[in-house]
Amino acid sequence: MARLDHKNTGRRPAQSPGWTAHAVLTTAVVLATSAFAADALDPNALKRLVHQDCGSCHGLSLKGGLGPDLRSETLEHYDPDVLTGVILDGIPDTAMPPWRPLISEEEAEWIARYLLEQEAQ
Repeated sequence: MARLDHKNTGRRPAQSPGWTAHAVLTTAVVLATSAFAADALDPNALKRLVHQDCGSCHGLSLKGGLGPDLRSETLEHYDPDVLTGVILDGIPDTAMPPWRPLISEEEAEWIARYLLEQEAQ
């Protein structure tokens, strides 16, 4: 008896019901994170990230809210490497989440420098 498979019949093998949902979710995650994974950093996109995403906890003007004040005059005693680590890994047992799954180390370094160098607001 001849074996039937997609090579002989021209039909694709059956896929599991969750395959399509998994493919769509994977595509959405790749698209969402690829905006920040470009070869060149996009300062405007990163500024929006800081003021919108970080601002949702730290206040839209970064003067503090649920999270502390992020203006340069309050952060000036921090080393950029320390801030980069906090951005990437969060602070355990606090509301500060790790951003490592969403942004690159280079982007976190840019954000740390931006927070330290921004003009007083």
